[in-house]
Amino acid sequence: MVRRKPVLVLLCFTVLAPIFLYTDRLSSFPSSISNDDFIEDVSNVQAFGNEVGKLNALPQELTNAVKEPIGIVYPDNSINSHQISVQSRDVSATSNAQVQLFTEVPLRKSGEHKSRVLSATDERNLSEKGSVIEQVVNRRIGKDDSEKSKAEEENKELGSQQTEVQSTPEKQESKSQKKSEETTHKVDPEKLKTAPQDRNSSSTVMPDARVRHLRDQLIRAKVFLGLGATRTNPQYIRELRLRIREVQRTLGDATKDSDLPRNANEKLKVMEQTLAKGKQIQDDCAAVIKKLRAMLHSMEEQLRVNKKQAVFLTQLAAKTLPKGLHCLPLRLSTEYYALDPSQQQFPNQEKLEDPNLHHYALFSDNILAAAVVVNSTVSNAKHPSNLVFHVVTDRLNYAAMKMWFLSNPPGKAAIHVQNIEEFTWLNASYSPVLKQLGSQSMIDYYFRTHHANSDPNLKFRNPKYLSILNHLRFYLPEIFPKLNKVVFLDDDIVVQKDLSGLWTINLKGKVNGAVETCGESFHRFDRYLNFSNPLISKNFDPHACGWAYGMNVFDLVEWRKQNITEVYHSWQRLNHDRLLWKLGSLPPGLITFWNRTFPLDRAWHILGLGYNPHVAQKEIERAAVIHYNGNMKPWLEIGVPKYRNYWSKYVDYDQVFLRECNISP
Repeated sequence: MVRRKPVLVLLCFTVLAPIFLYTDRLSSFPSSISNDDFIEDVSNVQAFGNEVGKLNALPQELTNAVKEPIGIVYPDNSINSHQISVQSRDVSATSNAQVQLFTEVPLRKSGEHKSRVLSATDERNLSEKGSVIEQVVNRRIGKDDSEKSKAEEENKELGSQQTEVQSTPEKQESKSQKKSEETTHKVDPEKLKTAPQDRNSSSTVMPDARVRHLRDQLIRAKVFLGLGATRTNPQYIRELRLRIREVQRTLGDATKDSDLPRNANEKLKVMEQTLAKGKQIQDDCAAVIKKLRAMLHSMEEQLRVNKKQAVFLTQLAAKTLPKGLHCLPLRLSTEYYALDPSQQQFPNQEKLEDPNLHHYALFSDNILAAAVVVNSTVSNAKHPSNLVFHVVTDRLNYAAMKMWFLSNPPGKAAIHVQNIEEFTWLNASYSPVLKQLGSQSMIDYYFRTHHANSDPNLKFRNPKYLSILNHLRFYLPEIFPKLNKVVFLDDDIVVQKDLSGLWTINLKGKVNGAVETCGESFHRFDRYLNFSNPLISKNFDPHACGWAYGMNVFDLVEWRKQNITEVYHSWQRLNHDRLLWKLGSLPPGLITFWNRTFPLDRAWHILGLGYNPHVAQKEIERAAVIHYNGNMKPWLEIGVPKYRNYWSKYVDYDQVFLRECNISP
């Protein structure tokens, strides 16, 4: 008992003495954390977040697999309690540790709490964090209530913006950084642009981001394959080629994210890891830049070749007769020659030479195209009985053309189909162009046979330029000797409104009424005529407005009075060696009707539907005639899809001959 007392006293002393000393030292300590220390600590954290480190470790998980933690600040009534705690946790087994900063800030009012997430995403976020810290410090040193409430509102807006943005952590630890425990994650801004994001995110997401990211990965992988540093690493090259094949199979022909297979994200992540290894192996930026420039030059050259090939294929498709349009005249010709001679005649033949009616001239060897022109004109005419159509075709399509309109008569309108062979006056002795078209030199020029000195432009080799049907428009007075006025229509047009108003237009002594094409620079004289030749430069203005063939009003009385056909012949003789112009009927038309053309309102005739996919819909709808000039005709597969309906609605695809030839919309 005597021994226990000293032991108890000694025990009490050893327990109570430290408590006394500890409380005494606390009373002498001025403050747990001063304002200056707080500011210094926070600024140190901010400065640490601004450090730029080299990202050369293994890649992390993508952002759609990792969600950024939200820092929560709990209220504390004690003014002197301030803590800045740094918590780090593992994102996944393969990804690096992601450090999250939580800042606990005292609030004067109970129940109020705000979140502060200090993440080094970019310079803008860093500046915003600095403003947040400044607001915290100002509140600590005693800002008034009005300033405090204003700062809190700004902090709420900032917090809402930060929760809406999904950042893509690309923080990689180097050997020197592994020694530090308190680190902040960094975001590669380029990865932020290309990384796939959650579709349900409220932030703005680039459409088809995964497809674009996969394509970018293939480009980067090909760069690494061509670099010297990576070529010396056979193991990495094998891995990279394997990843390239996987991504190519995954990508396939996909053009949008919904076309990708389910394992696309997995392949994307694995490829990103392989590319990250390549960054570690190859750190010479100059070599990468040199390789990228070489690839860019190669792609530009390939693009040039592809464009040239596309032009060739387009020209080829424009000259090729589709199978259905080849079948149609054969089928119609068979039916025509099976008819009795009495059944091969059209009604209303007494109207063909009546000058008081509205006469339309159409020269074509395309039966379906000619049918659309006639059907659309009759359908939109106020008085169809006043219409007379004069269709001239070649010997090969004459029977088929007649059979079509015998089987599909144009209502109350009269129609007359003629064979160009019937024009006995049109021979080589009378027409210089006919003599030239039949010459061997002209055939060699257009088709580049026997290594002739031909123009390399493929459009000059279109067979239509060797067809007299293309030049028959210069012989209208000879074809219609008893008519005073004729409206000429191309076979690649569609009539949308009544054209009877054309017969009331006063051409004021001009021969040709046409819509000018001054709005486009390539429709001026210098684009069609050779102004280096003195015959052209002395007689014409290179900047003069061209005009459009396709819907023209011709005053045949003035034509005969001014002897326009002889003007045409004289210029054709001068161009026997093709030094004044190269092709077609538009250049000689510009010359022949120079100062003899009356400009019509543009609403009568709209061009470009055969080559320009950007013709305004309002202009198309208000136009009386729309013209598919160019290679992309509406009856071809290369036709512009959004314009095809204007043409196809005048084709009866239920017609028996069209069904037999498998012609469908």
